[in-house]
Amino acid sequence: MITYQLITALSDAKPQGHFIARPRCAHLPQTALIAEMRESDSIADARFGCAPFARITLLPDALWHDSLTEGLLTALRPLLACPVCPDLVLDVTEIDDVVLVQVLRFLFNLDHRLSDLQLKKTGDDVRIAHISALCLPEQQAKLEGIFRQQQAIARGMVAARRLADIPSDRCTPQFVVEEAQQLCESFPTLRCEVLNEEEIVGHGLGLLHAVGKGASCPPRLLAIHYDGAKDGPARCYVGKGITFDTGGLWLKEGAGMYTMKYDMCGAANVLGLMLTVAELALPVRIMGVLALAENAIGPDAMQPGTVATACNGTTVEINNTDAEGRLVLADAIAWASLRHPQARYIIDMATLTGAVVKALGYELSGLMTQDEPLRAALTRAGKQSGDEVWSLPLDARLKKQTDSAIADLCNTPTNNAAISASAAWLLHHFCPPTIPWAHLDISGTALWREGGRSVASGRPIPLLVEHLMGDL
Repeated sequence: MITYQLITALSDAKPQGHFIARPRCAHLPQTALIAEMRESDSIADARFGCAPFARITLLPDALWHDSLTEGLLTALRPLLACPVCPDLVLDVTEIDDVVLVQVLRFLFNLDHRLSDLQLKKTGDDVRIAHISALCLPEQQAKLEGIFRQQQAIARGMVAARRLADIPSDRCTPQFVVEEAQQLCESFPTLRCEVLNEEEIVGHGLGLLHAVGKGASCPPRLLAIHYDGAKDGPARCYVGKGITFDTGGLWLKEGAGMYTMKYDMCGAANVLGLMLTVAELALPVRIMGVLALAENAIGPDAMQPGTVATACNGTTVEINNTDAEGRLVLADAIAWASLRHPQARYIIDMATLTGAVVKALGYELSGLMTQDEPLRAALTRAGKQSGDEVWSLPLDARLKKQTDSAIADLCNTPTNNAAISASAAWLLHHFCPPTIPWAHLDISGTALWREGGRSVASGRPIPLLVEHLMGDL
């Protein structure tokens, strides 16, 4: 676990650390080396003549205020990919608030590497173990709260990322359940409720059953309850947990299948969110629902044209077996609304459509809702947390996209148009109009892509924690 301390003088920092600061930082040593580094218009980096530090890096002043393009993070990533020492000293005396939380989450997230899964032989690389934050005395009280909150958020993100990064031959629906139960044992305020395949059928979760019945690893529904308050309406979060998505009988091409172990990032992020909330001891009631299944090919796999019934009685024609995520989400949303008919809101999250990536890219999550206060609150929380969303339309003009001649709804539009919004339109039928509901399509943001490789990012946990904190 990466630790931290707030310091007001460089003499309080551990010796032989890596000092990262602005060129205008008043605490920099007055040496010829620093004077020369300050003249640079770009990154200035030195590993010799830096005593008492092992390394000094000066990053341009503009980066410390660039919350839009994450310029400071872009500069830090290669610097800290192979640290020269375990101690980092960071100048936070003059930094934009949003940039600060983005940087802190990045730093605390360095707690997780793919090598931690122990699937590859690696050496004993140096890792960041401690952060000393150089601040002004009058900043300490505010920064202490920010650091504590971002560390808790990062721990939830790391838990979600570790789970999502595990290969799908190990990370089955039952494996996710067992990992979640083990992680939740550390918090008395968290309790787990599990429905196995027979109970899924018994509770009428026909959509979840249809998706999972073709796999040798049966589906699960996991509800994590957080009792941080004795009463009051529950906040509900629902996550898509497709532990591997072949596309079913509507088979994906090989290249499209490569990252499909990450099709459970929505569920993993619900788990991470619950762990963060428990660590912060927020005074609320929350239920997180993980809809877990493997979309596989087999004798029992759902077929195009199948009609399945959700737990709220709505029938759905499955005209595309590769649009399975919205099916498990629909059942889980309906189940959550039945458990908490007076819920304050239900927010679902899913790596649902590639179309949202074409629309918004990799930096923004797609937000779809008909509840304007919830839209405004999530949008505001996105800006404050640096984990932003962008709204897509959701109204009755999408009705024809889910029309079916044989069932109440069909799961994909036949015209291949408005894919992301059409999926959200389907989902809105499964949350009663009395409960505010929002859908987050995180297909672009759930993964961090670098050097042609993808790993789990832990988003949108920062967004959801910021929204929760503003809703207390």
